[in-house]
Amino acid sequence: QNEKELQDVVKQQEEKMFQLIDKSGEVTRLKAEVSQLKRSLQRAETEAKVLWEEMRGKEHQVDTAYVQERVMLRREVDKLRLLLLEKKDENLQLTDKY
Repeated sequence: QNEKELQDVVKQQEEKMFQLIDKSGEVTRLKAEVSQLKRSLQRAETEAKVLWEEMRGKEHQVDTAYVQERVMLRREVDKLRLLLLEKKDENLQLTDKY
């Protein structure tokens, strides 16, 4: 009787463990998706900011190559900022872990 109860408890614990693992994977996937969406939003905001700055000063004479270069440079700056933040997050997670 006790052995049967013990087996049932072990089985329930295994099921709970697998559920937690599944949830953990889902959380990881959702965090990656949120991160990607944040990058996309930042890219769109960057483009809008550069285009707005360029259009504010000029009415009909827009140098598209210059605007594209500014957008690309702004993206690079934003990408570097994002990498810096990600590294800081990794360092925080490591310090929390140990």
